[in-house]
This record gives sequence, C-alpha cells and structure tokens, in this order.
Amino acid sequence: MSKPALQRQRVFAQIAFFILFALTPVFDLFRYDLTERHAYFLTFQWHIGIDDLIAGRIDAGTAAVNLILFLFLPVLGTLALIIGVAWKWGRLYCGWLCPHFSVVETINRLMLQATGKHSLWDRKNTPPWEPDGSPMPRDRRYWLLVVPVAIAFAFSWAAVGLTYLMPPFGVYHGLLTFTLSRNEALFITAATTVLTLEFLFARHLFCRYACAIGLFQSFAWIANRKAMVVGFERPRLTDCADCLGGHGPACDAVCPMRLKPRNVKRWMFACTQCGQCVSACGTVNRQRPDGPLLRWVSDEEAKRNEARFSAQSQTDEDAGVRP
Repeated sequence: MSKPALQRQRVFAQIAFFILFALTPVFDLFRYDLTERHAYFLTFQWHIGIDDLIAGRIDAGTAAVNLILFLFLPVLGTLALIIGVAWKWGRLYCGWLCPHFSVVETINRLMLQATGKHSLWDRKNTPPWEPDGSPMPRDRRYWLLVVPVAIAFAFSWAAVGLTYLMPPFGVYHGLLTFTLSRNEALFITAATTVLTLEFLFARHLFCRYACAIGLFQSFAWIANRKAMVVGFERPRLTDCADCLGGHGPACDAVCPMRLKPRNVKRWMFACTQCGQCVSACGTVNRQRPDGPLLRWVSDEEAKRNEARFSAQSQTDEDAGVRP
C-alpha cells in the first residue's frame, strides 16, 4: 500500500530530523563537552562564565550578564518557539520531527504485525487490514525483528546521547576499536538497557505521561480553542459503522498514541498531529460522495466544530450512542 502524500512528507521530515539529531554533535552544532567544560553552538564555543567567575577572571556582574545572555534567554527563546507553535498547531514537533516518536511508530508497526496490537497494553487486536482494504498479515515471527530493532534503536540513541557530552569522534572511535573508557561503556550499557525496556514496553506511554516537552505542548494546545485540531462530522457517525468492513474504525486502529480521534478535544490531549487518522479516514472514504469524516480544522471553524461536537456528544450519550 502506498502512503498518502501527507504521510510520505511526514516520514521524510522524521528521517531528516533523525539524521540532524545524530549529526548535530559531530559538527558541533550543539553539545556540551564534559572534557572541555563548555558548550558548542553552531561550531562556536559557548561559555557561560562560571569557571571564570570562580577563578576570579570576571566579576559577578559580568557572570550574571553571561548567564542571562547565554543560558536563560536561549532556553526561554527555544521554549517560547515550541510553545508558540503548539499554541497554534498542536504537538507538531512530536508528530513530525521528534526522533523518539519515529521510534515509537517503527516499533508499533512491527509489534502490530507480530501481535495484532500496537502495544502489549492494548486490550483488543486491531483489524487485520490496511485502511485501503488490503490485508495486513499477523505473524509471530515478527518478534524476531521487534526485539533486535528495539535494541538497535536503544544502542544508537545511547551512542548519540554520549556524543552530546563527550567528543563525538572519540566516542565513535572507541566504539569501533572497543576502547571506550569505563564510564563511557557504563553509560552506553545503562542507557541501552533502559531505552530498550522503554521502547518495548512504554513507548507511547512515555510520550503521553512522561515527556515534559510533549506535555507543555499539549497544555498550550488545549488552552487555545482556535488551535488546529482533527474535526469530526459527528452527525455522520453512522457512516463509521461499515469502516474496514465493520471491523473499524480505521482512525482508532492507526493512531500511534492509542487515542480515539472521533472524540472531543480534551480527550485528545496527547494528540501529536501526525495526521494518520485523517489519512486513514480519507483512504477508507475515498469513494464516498460526502468525503471523509475527519479533517483538519482551525481558528473559528475549530471553535464551532468543538461546540457542535460537545453538544452532539452529550445528545448521543443521553441516547446511549457511542463513537
């Protein structure tokens, strides 16, 4: 099955950002070197001035200015950018760029083929079909890929993480020649173990409940009633009955965060705006005259959609109808 254009673009964005994530310390674009005790930013040495203050080379006033200019302002500026984007468009960073989320989706896909579920914690199996109706076989032999891929991702993350703290070329040379220092080897071993367990058992749960960057984005997005959101034409709820031959809905089946996209915004708190539910609904309903039931909405349309959605949800709940 060929991916919809939106999902192909998203995969390319994820791959490009994953490469950037891995190469950033190599080219000193951003990292903190524990051996040199200062940071690098865009290849320039980035000194806050604490060591100079302790050594008496600068006074307290200069050190305070350095802290503001080279620590607080960059951190606050980065946070403001992330929160600003999330306020208007939601967790775009998570769904389109985050290296962790690309791992979540990759292992989800393999686990889905091995077990019929995205996660070991899912209660029900997903329908064994793609949104376009093509079969998606289940085969327990895929476990032979799930575990090695999780370990490989964990090891690569551990190695890249170490290069943000130690000279990158020294780290990679040590890995290739088995000459890592004791502390470097312990770091990679411990990080690989922890990340392997996280990738196998807690992928989307970490994104939903433990990632500070994700949570701050979600709070900003929820607070803005005009933010971009997945809109659902709830009056057409009965059209969902035959989704995937009655085994759907496809939108629930494809969500990597295990959310139910046909729901009010507050229950979509952890939505990463990956758009897989929108793409799946568009594929399933490509022949339907009225088109898909899910689509992106924003600004005043987002407010109206939420108001209609909430009112209809209450009506359906009173009538015993469930999405």
